[in-house]
Amino acid sequence: MPIIVATLIRALRGRVRGWRAAVTIALFVFVTSWLAMWLVEPDSNGITEPQNYWWWFLVTGSTVGYGDYFPESGAGHVVGAYVIVGGIGTLTILFTELASHIQAVKGKRMKGVLDLDLSGHIVILGYTPGRTERLVRALQLEARTDLVLCAWEETPEHPMPEEQKVLFVRGDLAAVEVLGRACVDRAATVLIDGRDDNEALTLAVAVDHLQPDVHLVAALRDMSQSRQLRYVNPRVQCVQWHMPDLLTEEVLDPGITEVYMDLMQNTTGSNTYSMRLPASLAGRPFGECQTLFGRDFGATVLAVRHHDSLVVGPSWETPMEPDTVLYYMSGRRIETADLP
Repeated sequence: MPIIVATLIRALRGRVRGWRAAVTIALFVFVTSWLAMWLVEPDSNGITEPQNYWWWFLVTGSTVGYGDYFPESGAGHVVGAYVIVGGIGTLTILFTELASHIQAVKGKRMKGVLDLDLSGHIVILGYTPGRTERLVRALQLEARTDLVLCAWEETPEHPMPEEQKVLFVRGDLAAVEVLGRACVDRAATVLIDGRDDNEALTLAVAVDHLQPDVHLVAALRDMSQSRQLRYVNPRVQCVQWHMPDLLTEEVLDPGITEVYMDLMQNTTGSNTYSMRLPASLAGRPFGECQTLFGRDFGATVLAVRHHDSLVVGPSWETPMEPDTVLYYMSGRRIETADLP
């Protein structure tokens, strides 16, 4: 009987593949072994009863063998050996097929052709060796969501395979099919980090077509090109290409680029000033100084310097030592005489 199973496996190898071959062998061995066992076993042995035989066949074919049912005759032992050989052949095919499936999925993941199923994630469009790795590491420090890296076809495989939480998509990044594989239509944020500003504009058009409400961040070499991108999407946030840290901040905290630009361009009438700490405030905690400046002057203390040590945003309990310099943002300069 084992010879029959070996012959059957060889015959099926060229005609039936994968899971169907395993199912075919299992069904053939099940039917033939049940008939043979019914012929050779005595009526007193309940192994051939339908409610018992499928169980015995399963545990014997998988080589587990609980021993609750077993053949009593010599011919029944031969049938049992036949079932064991058939079970081993079936399991071998199943494990081989499983390994092949896992390897195929891994290969698709490495080559970036796997269709993803994500939502609320971050998508990076464009890959620059070294720079993109830096962006990804910065995003991973704070981001609590999935991250998809999309590269052009010139990148043959996943450039960061060691990063299990970074998924990869490869192809024409302006194509709807490729952006669809990256689930751009369900993304929370898309970062465009193109090879030039024209490419950034092209990708912005493609992204806006799929997801006009996405938080869109674009890195530009020439910031004057931001006008063209805002024709596509008025809410796009444009960041200077050579400021990767600001890029990641904008991805993680939408709108922070506008805050920085406002501070630098002074569009709200506020300015940044400095003053030496008055003697009346020496020894008090920083929190009291911040409260005083905010309550009486509508100002915000940004940083303090004592000797050569500059601290931006000190803790509330930090004591203000004599000769400390305060840096604050206000609509006007505050004179020492204005303080209590």
